[in-house]
Amino acid sequence: MIVDGVDLAVRVGSVELAAPVMTASGTAGYGTEFASFFDLSTIGAVVTKSIAAFEWAGNPAPRVHPTPQGMINAVGLQGPGIESWLAHQLPKLLDTGATVVCSIWGRSVDDYRRAADALADAPGGVAAVEVNLSCPNLEGRGSIFAHDAELSADVVAATAGCGRPRWAKLSPNTDRIVDVAAAVADAGAEAVTVANTLLGLVFDPETWRPALGNGGGGLSGRAVHPVAVRAVHDVHQALPELPIVGVGGVASGWDAIEFLLAGASAVQVGTASFADPRACVRVRDELAAIVAERGIHRVIDVRAVV
Repeated sequence: MIVDGVDLAVRVGSVELAAPVMTASGTAGYGTEFASFFDLSTIGAVVTKSIAAFEWAGNPAPRVHPTPQGMINAVGLQGPGIESWLAHQLPKLLDTGATVVCSIWGRSVDDYRRAADALADAPGGVAAVEVNLSCPNLEGRGSIFAHDAELSADVVAATAGCGRPRWAKLSPNTDRIVDVAAAVADAGAEAVTVANTLLGLVFDPETWRPALGNGGGGLSGRAVHPVAVRAVHDVHQALPELPIVGVGGVASGWDAIEFLLAGASAVQVGTASFADPRACVRVRDELAAIVAERGIHRVIDVRAVV
């Protein structure tokens, strides 16, 4: 795709994308929710909300609360299950021409295996599977999968049955993020998505109780952006050959470029889409304009000219 004379095509591992900007999991639904706002085929990919092998009700309300420069949520991965998504949401999404990345989650290694296996016969428009490792670990070895390098590798190895490239989504809530990135790459992940939300807690000034029905939640939005950029930088410095998708607080073209400079091949836009459903295309166009002003003709050359 060419915007302002800039070739926006990028690669994340073996996956070719027309543009370096995607939706972030959990912020654009499962299907065509954003289709009335922009042409879904004109962004890099639509990344689905994380889906399990089973239907899941999620957490009690309230689930979302605003914070300065962002929000905190504890939606709890509510979803219809892979089989329902394949039958009812995916066909309409593919009809838009969108490239699709299906995000999956589970409560155990076997849950992840079941979700991945259910995607084995998915249409080719599902270009990759994002393995959301930032989920509560019910296997007894820690609180979150992505905080345990060995368990994260076990999950990635178990998801090979999907038969397509896997991106492991990592957590910023650990000082072992580089170790985890190395472990999942060795286990078969083509790329890593860095990073998920930061753990947080907000109290309601009226009730003096936690503002979310589940207690704590995940903090996202512009406030977390420098943390996410640093996480991308650290992973890239340690593992320069590992493709990275940067996510966290992208609300402008410059935010996206910061991720590219830190070592990411592409970015995802999440919380910004709640205020502006066209945020993905706006970020795409702002990125192209900034790059064009610098006399750069291919977005893949951003780091090379620094």
